[in-house]
Amino acid sequence: MYHSPIVTPDGVHCRSFSTGAARLLAGVSFKHEHLGAIQDDGLVDAFFEVHAENYMGAGGPPQLALEAIRRDYLLSIHGVCMSIGGPQALDPLHLRRFADLVRRCEPALVSEHLAWSSYGNTFYNDLLPLPYTTQTLQTVCAHVDQVQSAIKRPLLIENPATYIQFACSDMSETGFLLEVARRTGCGLLLDINNVYVSATNHGFSAQAYLADFPLDRIGQIHLAGHSVQEDDEGQLLLIDSHDSEVSPAVWDLYANLIARTGPIPTLIEWDSKLPAWPVLKAQGLRVREFLIGCAARVADASPEPREGVGHGV
Repeated sequence: MYHSPIVTPDGVHCRSFSTGAARLLAGVSFKHEHLGAIQDDGLVDAFFEVHAENYMGAGGPPQLALEAIRRDYLLSIHGVCMSIGGPQALDPLHLRRFADLVRRCEPALVSEHLAWSSYGNTFYNDLLPLPYTTQTLQTVCAHVDQVQSAIKRPLLIENPATYIQFACSDMSETGFLLEVARRTGCGLLLDINNVYVSATNHGFSAQAYLADFPLDRIGQIHLAGHSVQEDDEGQLLLIDSHDSEVSPAVWDLYANLIARTGPIPTLIEWDSKLPAWPVLKAQGLRVREFLIGCAARVADASPEPREGVGHGV
């Protein structure tokens, strides 16, 4: 179990990233094509997220772009290939390169997926689902502990978007995530688009899922777009494609959630069919508006301090 504080780029413990003004941070995926426009914009109260595997090389243009963006903004590193849920041992070379990247960049947040993506020497270009069983729980917790020991900070684990479910599962996804967090001390990254995609595909209530989610463990929220398809039987199938604007239904779920939790650092994921920077920026600014409105409502609901209480010199 790992409880050491995270360190931000300016050396401040990351507890401040999830409290006070830092909870109003709105972020978007960082793509090198947008670097010039981002630098020209001079954004405030923003952060950017990168996929770890794109920046594990020793140098070149990717590293230069990463260094440029982290000079001015908080950074979140999001791993996609660790195979946290896989039955085999974590790849030691991949883990070492991941830890080296975290050490070099000193990001505010580090996250990975509740999924598996490799077996033996085969690597899949997908985040594959897990059965929620005691055996899987033990494997996931061991792997989370191993990653946290390597990076010397807590990890955030993201709920998946899924397209199948396992009959052998003996606990809910939310219960599984809570138990992983309880046993390892990790935090959770709540992806609300993933909740909506899975709920639609499997026919359960997204609102009920969020009502059962361990809200006090959330360190970051993801929002993203999805694509609408049909399966082989002509039934509605949503794909977590990250290639469009956030849907109205996901915005509604987000608004309802932060009304319960208060503001939480939130990021827009957009990874394919990349738009012009103003389009992505507008999605991030909409997040910022939600967070500011939420913070104002929280402040209005707070009781006024009584005279003579809490005002000592």
